[in-house]
Amino acid sequence: MKLAINPGLGIADYARRYAQDGLVQIPNVFDDETAAFIEQTLASLPWRMVCQNDAKNTVVLTREQLAAMSADERQALEAGIRQRAAENFGYAYFTYPMIQAGFGGWDPGHPIHAITLFLNSPEFLSLAREVTGCDGIVKIDAQASNYRPGHFLTRHIDDGNKKERRAAYTLGFTRKWEPDWGGLLMFLEENKDISHAYLPRFNTLTVFDGLRVHSVSAVSAFAPAPRLSVVGWFRDDAPAFFRAAS
Repeated sequence: MKLAINPGLGIADYARRYAQDGLVQIPNVFDDETAAFIEQTLASLPWRMVCQNDAKNTVVLTREQLAAMSADERQALEAGIRQRAAENFGYAYFTYPMIQAGFGGWDPGHPIHAITLFLNSPEFLSLAREVTGCDGIVKIDAQASNYRPGHFLTRHIDDGNKKERRAAYTLGFTRKWEPDWGGLLMFLEENKDISHAYLPRFNTLTVFDGLRVHSVSAVSAFAPAPRLSVVGWFRDDAPAFFRAAS
């Protein structure tokens, strides 16, 4: 199928809001068929767990690797995650690194690769440039994320190794979420008060200045559904991404 942005978006209005606040949320960003296709694709992914080890290095574990861990190993991993979170550092959620998967030839034929290509198409790159006012954006980094009960992302900023990230974004594909379930995208002031907190929503693009301190609150134990999204950064470092596996 042909993936498409909603032709009725008034991008100029959203660009003005972003220029003013460094933060904007755009509902109904894709047409209905595209949004449903992305939702179904995310639901079918072979997820991996992303977290950190005791050295605070990122660890990505496949389902097979998690299943092979002993009870003691799993308990130690989870205890370390909780300890670091209590110190305001860390993250734990299911991920699928879309760019790495495309370059690495993971899961050939999976429709996720078509979405990776679409996010780096002239059409979507044009939207990113217009919303942010950054004409130098040449590529869009992306990972799919799936937050389940207990998953979280502590407060941080997104500057990038070479300051190449012009803006951060979240594409939400979560239906009928309640605020009591957690999983809120939150922005914090210098005094640690929350200035904005966004509910996970469906077919909604949130673009923000990655230098704003932000986090994802822990998903509650009673949340009955996954929090699905595609997240990443609008980047201006060359070269542009090569064609991903399709």
